[in-house]
Amino acid sequence: MTNSKTTITLAGRRRFWFIFTLLTGTWTMSISQSSLSTVYPTFMRDFGISASTVQWLTTGFMLTMVVMMPISPWLLNNIGFKKLFLTVLVLFDIGSIIIYFAPSFAVMMVGRLIKAAAVGVLFPSYQSILLTITPEAKRGSTMGVAGLVMGSALASGPIISGVVLKFTDWHGLFLVFITVATILIVLSFVTIQDVMVSKPSKLDGLSIVMLLGFAGILYVVNEIGKPNVNWIFGWVLLIVSVLAVAYFTYRQFHLETPLLELRVLKTFNYDLAIFLTAISYIALIVVTIVFPLYYQGILKVSPFISGLSLVPGAVFLSILNPLTGKLAEKIGYKQIMLIGMSMIVVGWLILALVTAKLNLVTMILIAALIEGGNAFVMMPAVTLGANSLPNQLISHGTAVITTVRQILGSAGVAIATLILSNVTASQLKAGVPTLTANLHGYHAVFLTMLGVEIVGVILALLLRDERQKN
Repeated sequence: MTNSKTTITLAGRRRFWFIFTLLTGTWTMSISQSSLSTVYPTFMRDFGISASTVQWLTTGFMLTMVVMMPISPWLLNNIGFKKLFLTVLVLFDIGSIIIYFAPSFAVMMVGRLIKAAAVGVLFPSYQSILLTITPEAKRGSTMGVAGLVMGSALASGPIISGVVLKFTDWHGLFLVFITVATILIVLSFVTIQDVMVSKPSKLDGLSIVMLLGFAGILYVVNEIGKPNVNWIFGWVLLIVSVLAVAYFTYRQFHLETPLLELRVLKTFNYDLAIFLTAISYIALIVVTIVFPLYYQGILKVSPFISGLSLVPGAVFLSILNPLTGKLAEKIGYKQIMLIGMSMIVVGWLILALVTAKLNLVTMILIAALIEGGNAFVMMPAVTLGANSLPNQLISHGTAVITTVRQILGSAGVAIATLILSNVTASQLKAGVPTLTANLHGYHAVFLTMLGVEIVGVILALLLRDERQKN
């Protein structure tokens, strides 16, 4: 009842400025996540740290995010969205200020983790809010616009950091984040309002402790394939983490008011939507990480050209997102996701069938095909999942989807990287020339990804057509 009320209230200019502020905040935080890797060499030089140490800016960020995501529904229900959004922006701003003035890498890491906590809360929350304030019949279009914003962040992150670093040092990048976040804090007092009914409940501390199991699993997954890993510690941590997640799951089903309502998993289309969005995300993130390695290692292009080569696919993804949202409303989510998964499979199939070296233009076109397919799957899957749930469970549904997507996406990258390095190493050991050995490694990754994405097609075929309901 209240949800429909908020949809009617947020109309015209009020709705526009609400969504504009929300998505600009999300876009800025997404940029801060994706643009930092280009600055790693500078951090290593300025702070005198190794590549493995600077990588903690990414690893620590992911671990914090994955713990904060499941807490977002409780925060939405207990704090109110306006207060929560302002808190997230303030934390993001404080984190950026700490990094800007950081005298050491340890202090910088503190700022980075504060920002990660803010992003971990906002990423599921912004989707929940957009889905809540939008009538079901128009959710595809709204989430398509959200996909456009997030896709453009993926495309523009490396470009923005590259431009800023051309005119200033790394401090300039964080000055941009501080400026934008501060403007958004002021703007939010006017444009953001509470759009969800407050449902106060007791915070279950034990559930939060058990959430650390997700971080433990993700940490072990990210250690796969790295040299000199202490696997005794790794296996112990993995076992403890899996037990913690298992107890967390058990506890949520037995609490009267769970921290995260896992009963959403009893909805068939929602379960399929979780895996479809994760599988499409694996394809997307493997393209953004493995393809640049191919460009530099096989095609011998510079890191700058390698980075620019990712832009066409990301732009194509951004342009398609709003179109696929509207199309889903017209022809149905199942049909849209079948188209998307087919595009992704065709892209990996071409790579799996062609064992010879491919030129840069061909690789860019294949990347665009795979990323374009992602536009037909990821946001439509989130929307379909939400449409399968009652409104009061949407925040829990998006939290589960984003958490699973983050973990499976990271696992996908870790496995792809492991396959690439191991197959290449075994080929070199067998006396195969370096180029051929590298091509064998990439071919093994492409075959693996083809198998994963075929599973996605099968899951899309199993979806129940939502147009048949009622």
